[in-house]
Amino acid sequence: MIEPIYSSATSEPKSDSSDINAILERIGGCVKDISLGFERWNDPYARGPGFYFVVERDPITEFAAPMGTNRWPVGDCASVFAETDVFLEAAQNVALSRDGAVVVHRDGTIEEAMVRVKQLSPAECRRTANLPYAGWMGARHMSALETSTREEVVAAITLSEEDGRVTVFTDGTFDDSLATSLVID
Repeated sequence: MIEPIYSSATSEPKSDSSDINAILERIGGCVKDISLGFERWNDPYARGPGFYFVVERDPITEFAAPMGTNRWPVGDCASVFAETDVFLEAAQNVALSRDGAVVVHRDGTIEEAMVRVKQLSPAECRRTANLPYAGWMGARHMSALETSTREEVVAAITLSEEDGRVTVFTDGTFDDSLATSLVID
């Protein structure tokens, strides 16, 4: 088990829980804390925690399908604005034991069923033909980059289980930081 770094990265819940920026800040900080808490990123035999969050503007049910029995523990943590330790603990457990994307609604509530995001249609692929895929991207990151181009999606945030890289994808672009370079503000 890893111990997340409880720091200022996972900010305290803001009073206006419907603010998309607050949602992204909260998720981003949590994922950074989980990455910083894993101490074996340089071990080639270790598999670290991995994550894929999708923050939706509008429902994504048209292009998402349940990922088997993988579930977010909504009974313990129904919102990204839950108490900081509750959100971090739920996220850490999911990052270590489940697969699929966690869907976060625009009010910060979290969908119980984790999902597989379907590939872009041929028309969507033509519209996004020049996406900036990077050599380090695996399936999770490529999916997040493509998913971020959809109108229904505000952003996707990933944590690489291979090197602890935290990446925020918006509108077909991305900003990433390796675990070794993450700095707590």
